[in-house]
Amino acid sequence: MVPVDIAASALAQEPSDDSADNGSSLIDQNTLPNAIDLKGSRPQADPSLLPPAATTLPETLDGLQAPPSLALPNQPDQVRIRELRPLTLAEVERLAEVNNPNLKAVALEVQQAKSSLRAAISSWYPNLNLSANGLPQYLAGESQRFNSSRSDLQRSVSNQSDSNQSDFVNPLTDLEVEDGRLTRTEITSANFAAQLNWKLIDPGRVPEIAAARDLFERARDSYLISLRDLRLQTAEAYIRLQERDETVNVGKQSVAASLVSLRDARARFQAGVATKLEVLEAETQLARDRDLLTQELNFQARARRQLAKIIDLPQDVTPTAATPARVLGIWEPSLQESIIAAYAFREELDQLILDISINNSNANAALAAVQPVLGIYNNFTTQSFERQQYQDSRTRDLNGWSVDNAVGLSATWNIFDGGRARAEYRRNKQRAEESAYNFSNQRGVIRFQVEEGFYNLRASQKKIRTTSREILSQREALRLARLRFQAGVTTQREVVENQRDLTRAQLRYVTAIADYNISIAELKRRTGLDQVTSCPDLDLPAEKAQPAASEDVLIEPSPNIPACQASLLGS
Repeated sequence: MVPVDIAASALAQEPSDDSADNGSSLIDQNTLPNAIDLKGSRPQADPSLLPPAATTLPETLDGLQAPPSLALPNQPDQVRIRELRPLTLAEVERLAEVNNPNLKAVALEVQQAKSSLRAAISSWYPNLNLSANGLPQYLAGESQRFNSSRSDLQRSVSNQSDSNQSDFVNPLTDLEVEDGRLTRTEITSANFAAQLNWKLIDPGRVPEIAAARDLFERARDSYLISLRDLRLQTAEAYIRLQERDETVNVGKQSVAASLVSLRDARARFQAGVATKLEVLEAETQLARDRDLLTQELNFQARARRQLAKIIDLPQDVTPTAATPARVLGIWEPSLQESIIAAYAFREELDQLILDISINNSNANAALAAVQPVLGIYNNFTTQSFERQQYQDSRTRDLNGWSVDNAVGLSATWNIFDGGRARAEYRRNKQRAEESAYNFSNQRGVIRFQVEEGFYNLRASQKKIRTTSREILSQREALRLARLRFQAGVTTQREVVENQRDLTRAQLRYVTAIADYNISIAELKRRTGLDQVTSCPDLDLPAEKAQPAASEDVLIEPSPNIPACQASLLGS
């Protein structure tokens, strides 16, 4: 925990939210710049404003890669914690960028939007279709007829040739079969067709591509938003873990102080200068402090696992904070500068402008349903066959092929659709107007977020000052109360109350530092600014101060008694 006597000096400077504005009249809101004029009707994401997400882990973090996405442990030994890994904030952020599954999913959504854009652009190119009917097709048959000049098989083959190969010379047309003679025929044929279509005029093509392009830009903005949110979420989880580490230390100090008070009370009771009531009061305070320590240890374990979930560590590793809680620094920009920076920085506003463009493009695409479409086509077909006929010892062969090619223009025009296209046009235009109102609402949300973080920062800064002074005063009050109790001029009640007040002041101090650091992280995320002045280096002694011998006690671990048995104690 940060020493209380140096916290105030590290925060001597307060950011001011009051700018020098001597104007007394209100600004005409109609004169404010238009967002589309400032950002453009189709703003593009600028990844250069944000460092890209890391993709690999350094050697120091080797072995902390995320488990496979579909991994699912099925044995208790597979989820047993085997390592507590101390990590810094920078290492935690690196692990989150590489391992976090939600960020990976959003990155794939960007690739999906890119593929959809490429699919939309393909409408500018012609379509080529190939088809083959019987490639090849083999037909064999035998026939034996009496009192007939042409067999039924010959007629069936002739009919098939007339239907499928109208431009061919039928290989069986002129074959004669004598009475009682056996004729065997084998025919091999192949049909191939190619069709080329190209829409020269398509009113729906341009708006569909424009909408797909805007959806791709919107997906890129979503990735940047997710990356920023992940970094903020990781920083908050790490700061809360540092807070829990400090509250555990406060709990340990409280238990140690209660043990000292109980030892003194028992010694005075055995000497006959104190009452049993004072011993009971010391025991009660010790129980309360043990309960506080148990609660903070629970919060610490939960904070560790919460951080492990965000950075997706292996199943048998739990992270710990490698650095104690420290004030991150002083926020330099004013409130007004922070708000303007947030308006220019936040991709949420760009997304709503893109929504307006997307809906306008969809409206134009809806009107294209009742507009003419002109295209060019080219149909190419080819057919070939090879026939062999065996009759007695005679063999007859017949081969042939044909090629057809047709080129022309095609036009379609849905003149009347019952008003569907016009209704879809109005619906998308109304959605574009809705996106404009959503822009106004999001603008208010962004400003409130910055103001909320700014006011929380100022309140936490003042809270650090007040609680640090409170701790200094309460430490001295507790020391004097113990001296008075040892001298027999006060009771154990005064010692217990001063000790309780000191514990509460220390907890509030730790929370104030955590809230202050989180407010700094939130302002950096919501404004895109990184103008934080680090606290000056502190001149601290090389060795940690040791407690007095009278206050040096050993805290024994409490047994884990089952609840059913613990509820019967003392009954």
